[in-house]
Amino acid sequence: MAAAATLSAPDAAKLSQLKSAVSGLGQISESEKNGFINLVSRYLSGEAQHVDWSKIQTPTDEIVVPYDSLAPTPQDPAATKSLLDKLVVLKLNGGLGTTMGCTGPKSVIEVRNGLTFLDLIVIQIENLNTKYGCNVPLLLMNSFNTHDDTLKIVEKYANSNIDIHTFNQSQYPRLVVEDFMPLPCKGQTGKDGWYPPGHGDVFASLMNSGKLDALLSQGKEYVFAANSDNLGAIVDLKILNHLMTNKNEYCMEVTPKTLADVKGGTLISYEGKVQLLEIAQVPDEHVNEFKSIEKFKIFNTNNLWVNLKAIKRLVEAQALKMEIIPNPKEVDGIKVLQLETAAGAAIKFFDNAIGINVPRSRFLPVKATSDLLLVQSDLYTLVDGFVERNKARTNPSNPSIELGPEFKKVGNFLSRFKSIPSIIELDSLKVSGDVWFGTGITLKGKVTIAAKPGVKLEIPDGVVLENKEIHGPEDL
Repeated sequence: MAAAATLSAPDAAKLSQLKSAVSGLGQISESEKNGFINLVSRYLSGEAQHVDWSKIQTPTDEIVVPYDSLAPTPQDPAATKSLLDKLVVLKLNGGLGTTMGCTGPKSVIEVRNGLTFLDLIVIQIENLNTKYGCNVPLLLMNSFNTHDDTLKIVEKYANSNIDIHTFNQSQYPRLVVEDFMPLPCKGQTGKDGWYPPGHGDVFASLMNSGKLDALLSQGKEYVFAANSDNLGAIVDLKILNHLMTNKNEYCMEVTPKTLADVKGGTLISYEGKVQLLEIAQVPDEHVNEFKSIEKFKIFNTNNLWVNLKAIKRLVEAQALKMEIIPNPKEVDGIKVLQLETAAGAAIKFFDNAIGINVPRSRFLPVKATSDLLLVQSDLYTLVDGFVERNKARTNPSNPSIELGPEFKKVGNFLSRFKSIPSIIELDSLKVSGDVWFGTGITLKGKVTIAAKPGVKLEIPDGVVLENKEIHGPEDL
């Protein structure tokens, strides 16, 4: 390995010791072992590029293309079919719904009308395949955490008009900080000894699984990859058409930043190339500037469109050296390190890469039950598997919603709402304490509901709360 040449003697010794330990791990493949050792070697050589702040430039409209400037899609259904026949949809499905109190893959949380994220994705692609007579396959990139469950879940779509393929992202051993040895070598043989190394791993995993070559042999040219929990990440023909026409190897969808997104990565022009700037790369004295929505107006939605041949070329050349994100954790009192990468950071390695500044409607992630409240409410409707915003809402931004810890788990959240309130005219909602909602409630303006400690506060059926602060029944 070439990278080892730049290591100090103690680091080189560490790496060689790690290498021999990893070679004995029977649970993972040779390509996973090599990928892991490469990542650790890059980490030890300290090649994290620090950004020279003075060289950062705001990208032009040629580099971050305004969505409204894209050419309209061809009206001819045959032309649309030939576009779609070159497309593959890939959902990043490695995450567990642990933050929302679920044990399985996050994609099987029910979103609306009894349908899960995965149901909606399948319905959307089925509708495309049926409407245009095309064959857009769905790929699910699982982690070892979600693989078995996902296989069981996918069985129910066996008769649907869509080819579903699953593959696993890499499985790497967690590193024990103290002596830089793999945690599985310390007797931690269960799942806790391992981690999936972030979605930057998608390119190598597509290749290693054999899926990439199979797709290329079927004439597929582009993959549209997105998080499985982003309900706005639907196939967009205008974007696909633009990339095909302009031969862009990589496209990141970005959208205007609001104050809720100040930590999101942004696109910059740097030494003549487009690249992703993440908050972790920003020197301390510039963090506030990074968070301002004046200078950095857009952020990465993690909806990515990538040319499949370009992925193959770059993976084979081992050219995708994305920034390493060190993620410290603790397992049974032992401090461990996970080294991860992000798929968006790969943008600078592709030719003719661009961003497209898309409408906010293409970014509708469900990260917490407060997001679930939005998408289950009358603010959205469900049409052909697409979650669409209710036209009756005049305010372009969504209400801000803060729910207390009592609502954090999906089960608790669902039991505390007999039905989801109407929130079309809501600006903000803050709920804390032991609060329970009846049916047919309407919330407008700014509403704060804070139950006193030890008191159960029930909001009765059918009430309308407008610009109210409620601490007990007397305030209703």
